[in-house]
Amino acid sequence: MDTTALLEKPARFRHRHLLGLEHLSPEEIELILDNAAAMKEIFTRTVKKVPTLRGKTVCNLFFENSTRTRTSFEIAAKRLSADVVNFNVATSSVTKGESLLDTARTIQAMGVDFVVMRHSCPGTPHLLSKRLNMSVINAGDGAHEHPTQGLLDIFTMREKKGRIAGLKVAIVGDILHSRVARSNIWALTKLGARVSLVGPSTLVPRYFEKLGCEIHHDLRSGIADADVINLLRIQLERQRKNLFPSIREYRLLYGLTRERLVWAKPDVLIMHPGPVNRGVEISQDVADGDHSVITEQVTNGIAVRMAVLYLVSGGGAVEE
Repeated sequence: MDTTALLEKPARFRHRHLLGLEHLSPEEIELILDNAAAMKEIFTRTVKKVPTLRGKTVCNLFFENSTRTRTSFEIAAKRLSADVVNFNVATSSVTKGESLLDTARTIQAMGVDFVVMRHSCPGTPHLLSKRLNMSVINAGDGAHEHPTQGLLDIFTMREKKGRIAGLKVAIVGDILHSRVARSNIWALTKLGARVSLVGPSTLVPRYFEKLGCEIHHDLRSGIADADVINLLRIQLERQRKNLFPSIREYRLLYGLTRERLVWAKPDVLIMHPGPVNRGVEISQDVADGDHSVITEQVTNGIAVRMAVLYLVSGGGAVEE
């Protein structure tokens, strides 16, 4: 793909914000993935930078801890030549009682063009998008969505498998509390993949069938003939009560080991959005094994976030 031509003749993207994948069309999702592929070519250059967002400012407004997402958004913005501000909640006026909206308006008044938002409350990025003139990118809102993680997961699948349509993707773990799972489900089903959700019944309720997913409470049947296994950690911080007897029991029933890999296809991809709890949802040798693309997901996250920043900045006509 010709990166220069893509940047000079931007494809159409009709959104000022990226709030989730639920309401994007398959064509819009593919557009982001195609742009990410072009952005990844920049990584091979001696100078890994383009002037696309020169003069623009990106603020990472994170009210929850993050390593991969915040850092990759910062790198992505800098590779597009934007200026970056990282908001630190602990040293901000939030600790003095300032409201979220007042904080965001203060940032906007300083001339920020994009705000990348992570918050524990679902819908918070949607609220800001209605009240502010900045472009808002959802970097995770509670257990609702994490659109760029979903995009980078699917980008990695497409890069490795050459397609999404027809793949069986097994998502294993705490589906109930996972924003990553929801974003993956919306995009994968729109692009024609078969999605299998696997975990204890308390973490994989039957209502996910309404989203077009298969439900399995047995690991072997859930990952049988899977092309991709995407493992999720148990989110104890979001659980208000014990939803399974113990971590040990969860590991015995749902932990992915080398011995259990034979239940999937021989060329299965092993993925994880991180942070990885080694020895719980995945064994050490599988996490670091030949099937694992976990570190490649991190690399691809930069390309995907570059594409998102580029497209919401006006890489196409804006209608909203």
